[in-house]
Amino acid sequence: MFNILVCDDDKEIVNAIEIYLKKEGYKIYKAYNGIEALQIIKNTEIHLILLDIMMPKIDGITVATKIRKDKAIPIIMLSAKSEDYDKINGLNSGADDYITKPFNPLELIARVNSQIRRYTSLGSIKKEEEEYIFKTGNLEINDATKEVLVDGNQIKLTPTEYNILKFLTKNKGMVFSINQIYENVWEDEAYGAENIIAVHIRHIREKIEINPKEPKYLKVIWGIGYKIENIK
Repeated sequence: MFNILVCDDDKEIVNAIEIYLKKEGYKIYKAYNGIEALQIIKNTEIHLILLDIMMPKIDGITVATKIRKDKAIPIIMLSAKSEDYDKINGLNSGADDYITKPFNPLELIARVNSQIRRYTSLGSIKKEEEEYIFKTGNLEINDATKEVLVDGNQIKLTPTEYNILKFLTKNKGMVFSINQIYENVWEDEAYGAENIIAVHIRHIREKIEINPKEPKYLKVIWGIGYKIENIK
């Protein structure tokens, strides 16, 4: 059974989410402010977090930033605001995805299931006979140990960043649109994915490139999409 933490200062929203996700077989932990959320994460094994942005005591952006210092738990931000600034701010704090309130219960369930699938696959070990090393230049991904090395140095990525980088590196030299990246990594239909992908791409570049403004590996093909350069 997977444990999901739902953190929102609106108890009706928390209770509604609990009902939806319990039907899917998840165990739900509830928090109503950032301090309670951090305490639960400290004392309990949590597999996914649904986190409201606007909360008392400690806001969701700050909570996500604190979590990302030492944990790779998937985070889906909840926000009553639909402006791009709030979405990007949430992703910049380390969130993997976001949902704007009011949300469709089916969309919520689909997003949660998608994140859980990717999180569990990130922690799984492939069979020895399967290919699990992906390389280009001095960038190497070991999908058995889930390690990313650049010039021999280990790079720390979130689960979403890892899966985007692995997908592009596995298909190095090929150009993928934003929608293609989203649909392959999230295993879901792309809808309004531009901001999500753009922010994650920027974060990956900041971690793997010596000069993110002049990337060696992760290239943008203007008007088309992104690719990982095939470097011998």
